[in-house]
Order: sequence, then C-alpha cells, then structure tokens
Amino acid sequence: MPAGKRKNLNFYLFLFILFIFIFSVDRYTKLYIINHFFPLQSIPIIKNIFHLTFICNTGGFFGVFKNNNFIFIIVSFLAIILIIRDLRDASTDNNFKVALTLIIAGAMGNLIDRLLWGYVIDFLDFRIWPVFNIADTSISCGVILIIYRMFIKNRS
Repeated sequence: MPAGKRKNLNFYLFLFILFIFIFSVDRYTKLYIINHFFPLQSIPIIKNIFHLTFICNTGGFFGVFKNNNFIFIIVSFLAIILIIRDLRDASTDNNFKVALTLIIAGAMGNLIDRLLWGYVIDFLDFRIWPVFNIADTSISCGVILIIYRMFIKNRS
C-alpha cells in the first residue's frame, strides 16, 4: 500500500476512534445518570461550583425551543447526513474533518436520547452555566474549531 494511502487510512481510523470514544463516553455517562439519579436530583462534586444534576432537556442548546423534539430529530438527521457527506469529501481538510467528527459524535449522542426518551439527558452543572452533557461539549468544541479555522483561513 502506498504511503499516502496508508496515511489517509490511518487518519480515518483516528477519526473513527475519536468518534467511538466521544460517543461511548457520552452514552455511558448518560446511562449512569439515568440509572442512578432521579430528574432534578443534584449532587455536589465541588459545592457551589460543580454538581451532577439530572435535567431532562426537551429543548435545544441551553434549553431553547422547549418541546420541539420532532424538529430537533429532523435537524439532527439532516446535519448527520451533511456531515457524513463532507467527511467523505477528499478535498475537505483534515482539521475540518476533526471538527466534523466532534460535531457528529455529539449530534448522534443527543439524537439517540431524543429517540429513546423524548429528551436529552443533561447533567454537568457548573452553576453559572446551563446544565449540559458530553455530547454538547463535543459539538461546541467542533463548532469552535470550525470558527477558529475560518478566522485563520481569512487571515492568510
């Protein structure tokens, strides 16, 4: 196998492992919360700074647009399809593919919650910020990488 093809294959293996890792940690933590907490239960890890708080989020990011589960399911499916298309595009640069992998891992984690329970399980509570989860963090990091990439490309 030529070195360039092997390098490309290794990169896609890295993306797959990254996806599996984020998706698995998200699923595991949410299943832990749903099996060991009751809704609205909060346990301080660092009192008044960081708590684990079980929230059933029927809305989007920060709870906006509550009770629109069907719309979020449709938007998630469309986003996942578009991201997969971009990940397969050979002309898409690798940094963008990492960002897309972060976004798709989070989107799929939250989509599964919506399909199984009709809400997203949020539990990371820093008291000064709305409660969120690993999937939200992954999506946010992917979006930040894309924004950063846009600013870097525009400067060049």
